[in-house]
Amino acid sequence: MAHIGRIIETESCVAEGLDWLCRADPRFARAADLTGPLPLRRRPDGFEALLGAIVSQQVSVAAANAIWNRLEAAALTAPEAIAAAGDEALRACGLSRQKVRYARALADAGIDYAALRHVPDEAVVAELVALPGIGRWTAEIYAMFSLGRADVFAPADLALQESARLLFDLPERPRERALREMAAAWSPWRAVAARLLWAYYRVAKDREGIR
Repeated sequence: MAHIGRIIETESCVAEGLDWLCRADPRFARAADLTGPLPLRRRPDGFEALLGAIVSQQVSVAAANAIWNRLEAAALTAPEAIAAAGDEALRACGLSRQKVRYARALADAGIDYAALRHVPDEAVVAELVALPGIGRWTAEIYAMFSLGRADVFAPADLALQESARLLFDLPERPRERALREMAAAWSPWRAVAARLLWAYYRVAKDREGIR
């Protein structure tokens, strides 16, 4: 069977990872003093979770929440409902034309979500990014929050980049490749490092960095 690695299932898993990070780097310890305990951020896996990640692409947390609430109110969060809905109904909920296309492609993809639970991290990402509208950020967010993968990071996330700039006193916001290289030192708890950086972003900027 392929190696999966640690799965974050409870708050104690997050606390274990946070303790490891704080011992590895005192700057994480300083951030943790400001943020307090980190959220679990586990979500059910499946179509809704991936659709929610698509909704969150390139919009604020508040905008993503508003769009999602409208989709739920219209009963448009299941693949069958997305496939049957007209473009106007989806657009009325706040989806762009591009995201309507992505949502339809996801509804038609027939992903075996249960099987993804038993696939290594990079294989999960590879399968998901093969779909229209699913980039590495979306796939990594799904792996972190819906599959609980402890060692996945999302270095393309702008809030993580800005939080890393602030916490590590960098001259400029690190781009995706640079932040991915930085995060290698935080293995095997990169997903907890992401949680801490998002929490630190909320404290430093007084706004949420992730839905």
